[in-house]
Amino acid sequence: MSLSDGEFYRIQKLPPYVFAVVNEMKARLRAGQHDVIDFGMGNPDGATPKPIVNKMIEAARDKKNHRYSLSKGLPHLRLEVARRYKRNYGVDLDPDNETIATIGAKDALAHLLFAVIGPGDAVVSPNPAYPIHQYGVIMAEGHACMLPMPDAATFLNRLEDLYRTSTRKPKMILISFPHNPTTQCVDLDFFKTIIALAARHGTMVVHDFAYADIAFDGYVPPSILQVDGAKEVAVEIFSMSKSYNMAGWRMGFCLGNRKMIAALARIKSYLDYGIFQPLQIAGIIALRDCEEETRKICGVYKKRRDVLVDGLNRAGWPVEPPRGSMFLWTRIPQRFRKIGSLEFSKLMLEKSLVAVSPGIGFGPMGEGHVRFAFIENEHRTRQAVRSIKHFLKA
Repeated sequence: MSLSDGEFYRIQKLPPYVFAVVNEMKARLRAGQHDVIDFGMGNPDGATPKPIVNKMIEAARDKKNHRYSLSKGLPHLRLEVARRYKRNYGVDLDPDNETIATIGAKDALAHLLFAVIGPGDAVVSPNPAYPIHQYGVIMAEGHACMLPMPDAATFLNRLEDLYRTSTRKPKMILISFPHNPTTQCVDLDFFKTIIALAARHGTMVVHDFAYADIAFDGYVPPSILQVDGAKEVAVEIFSMSKSYNMAGWRMGFCLGNRKMIAALARIKSYLDYGIFQPLQIAGIIALRDCEEETRKICGVYKKRRDVLVDGLNRAGWPVEPPRGSMFLWTRIPQRFRKIGSLEFSKLMLEKSLVAVSPGIGFGPMGEGHVRFAFIENEHRTRQAVRSIKHFLKA
């Protein structure tokens, strides 16, 4: 008897990966020697700051760092992330009980869901959404309750309606601001309302803070842990991927509520031995000494944002500049909307050699949109805009 994907219980719950269609098309074009300008995946192209790399190399030469590490993360690493939260947000964290190091933000979120969500538990999050926000819940046997988020206020109103009318109260609220893919941003009052709702109804809150340091035009993204009482119901996931150009290093943290942190620590103790220790040691240097580097990285994204936004507007594709994240989320030009975001993305790739992410890949409410990631330099971005302009005119 041969095996097929349909025989595997969890795999059959996962839909085909929409982005794979565009990725395969990119690969074919590149194999044919075509120069594809890729705004698809949010994969930072910048170098990790030198002090971090140098410390990692130094630590990797020491054989004692080649052994198993701690699944919770080195004590000094957890101390430094607590100090960063005190510096940047005025938030006090107990490094031993309110912080845990994770193998990136995806690890934190997926394993936390496995730890605290049971069969049928409702987890509310906005749609469109980063795929793991929906499918992490499904893999954990929970019920993914997706509420539309054309803007943050609409999502909040729908959430309040859900509490008033639903017979199945949410077990968890899963949010992320600045938001991927929509780039929506919120202020601290939004989080205060979320925490008040959660405390009143006994709901857990998870805030994915992947773009904590990528914000523009004077906007400073708040941490949900700044809200009084947040640690009673909430955790925040902080990633070093975007803030420090450390995407491939896979280093993140889950911070806040002690009970949820303890549950994550317990499940991780069965699943992994933590991050390679030289990477953790380098992470200590990043958190302690490289704050200025995060501002430089943000400055690079701002320049790219401005070139892309200005260029698309001049090309006849009206777009608004995002205040946060490393993305531009925009409606498909009017005359292409009937073909949908996937076919539009394929057509634009074929005709202009510019790749973007189709909105349908982020959930049904993402249809009609595409997402650009600021992962090409300014020269390449200008080249892409010229190609898009010709495509739109043709």
